[in-house]
Amino acid sequence: MAFVASVGRGKVKTSRLRIPSEANTAAWFFLAPALALIGVFFFLPVAASLLLSVTDFDLYGIADPGNTRFVGLANYSRLLRTHDFWVALRNTFYFAFVGGPLTIAVSLGAALLLSSKLVRFKGLFRTIYFTPFVTTLVAVAIVWRYLYHTRYGLFNYLLGAIGIAPIDWLGDPHWAMPAIILMAVWKSFGYNMLIFIAGLQAIPEELYDAAAIDGAGPFRRFFNITLPMLSPTLVFVTVITMIGYFQLFAEPYVMTQGGPLRSTTSVVLLMYEEGFRWWRMGYAAAIAFVLFIVILLATLVQFRLQKERA
Repeated sequence: MAFVASVGRGKVKTSRLRIPSEANTAAWFFLAPALALIGVFFFLPVAASLLLSVTDFDLYGIADPGNTRFVGLANYSRLLRTHDFWVALRNTFYFAFVGGPLTIAVSLGAALLLSSKLVRFKGLFRTIYFTPFVTTLVAVAIVWRYLYHTRYGLFNYLLGAIGIAPIDWLGDPHWAMPAIILMAVWKSFGYNMLIFIAGLQAIPEELYDAAAIDGAGPFRRFFNITLPMLSPTLVFVTVITMIGYFQLFAEPYVMTQGGPLRSTTSVVLLMYEEGFRWWRMGYAAAIAFVLFIVILLATLVQFRLQKERA
């Protein structure tokens, strides 16, 4: 059953539109394969993981499921009392709230630059900037480990040229996470840049022409036209970037293995270690659901802030 609206004599009337039961049956028939796939490959694994998180399923449980015991919320309680979890959560927030805005700023700057009428060979530059995103992380890590090399790295060579002592980028706990963030920004900004370019192309050129006639400068046109018109795109990019950065795993795994002194261990890397290195699958599932709650809360806060600004 559906509602239809009609306008007559300045009043809006709604009436119910009856859909034949045969049409409902046919709709469910065509939707059934897709719903079955979603149920099997999404909801079923999530439900199994939630069930796993309230058990002590580990290496002995893999050998014989009969060894698995129901432990209730013990995994969650133990997780909140574990020092390594809080360190990993702090590192994840550090990465998300420093790397995320930095990535968005670089992406938006590159998009504005490539959307300018003064730039030539735009297609070439878009391809160059997007290439890091589609390059495998292992190849990227080999190059960046050389760039970060304490003795032969390019960064320390440039610092030495201006009289600054070499930095142990990946061996110093204070510099390891900034080094990971710098590499992540370089690798991922091209994807967001393309989204921003699409958003910029949707802004009517007449708005800029009218503002220019009124005497508005570049900065005023940016803050009064570009940013407001780009707001939906900015919200989308912010949300997907923050969600992706909360799932930090590959960069510290291939660059530092979570070190030095746990300074680059993220929540997902901790979950991987617990689940696939120590085979504490129930405990790892609890970490996954805590991370899910953190990402959900962060996303809701972003939507709330965006709604208040609007």
